[in-house]
Amino acid sequence: MSRVAKNPVAIPGGVEVRISGAELSVKGPLGTVQHAVPAAVTVEREGDTLVVKGKEGVDNANALSGTTRALLANIVTGVTKGFEKKLTLIGVGYKAQAQDGKLNLTLGFSHPIVYQLPAGVKAETPTQTEIVIKGIDKQQVGQVASEVRAYRAPEPYKGKGVRYADETVVIKETKKK
Repeated sequence: MSRVAKNPVAIPGGVEVRISGAELSVKGPLGTVQHAVPAAVTVEREGDTLVVKGKEGVDNANALSGTTRALLANIVTGVTKGFEKKLTLIGVGYKAQAQDGKLNLTLGFSHPIVYQLPAGVKAETPTQTEIVIKGIDKQQVGQVASEVRAYRAPEPYKGKGVRYADETVVIKETKKK
């Protein structure tokens, strides 16, 4: 059995977990998340924990049990605390503004960029050069942050662009004559 799957997932107070066949529903203070459990894995509730086990004699059951346990732990964390990614804009005239489910970006192009946020993800701009992306789905928050960063990834000579708050960009030395 996977070493990751051996650890049970703790269910904090205020979180409801409903298991019906291959469908798992987790409801918490921040929202509800549905997850389809693979056929090679079983999820059982034991008290205030969820235990993930792989079925015997099924290929990939060991790997899928570890993956399913990690996804369930992220779902429980998402509906209780939520996830967030912070982005920083570095460059003269670069700015961002969040309003009505859209993120308006000015990144040095001849036109502004309007990024439509998907359902379940919110963006805040505490300052013009900071973006905070929040949501209950870890994968979706990371995907939105990656798509926003891809509009103007940090370049290696001056470091201008959109970067994660904890990202370090190694600045290259310019060519000498």
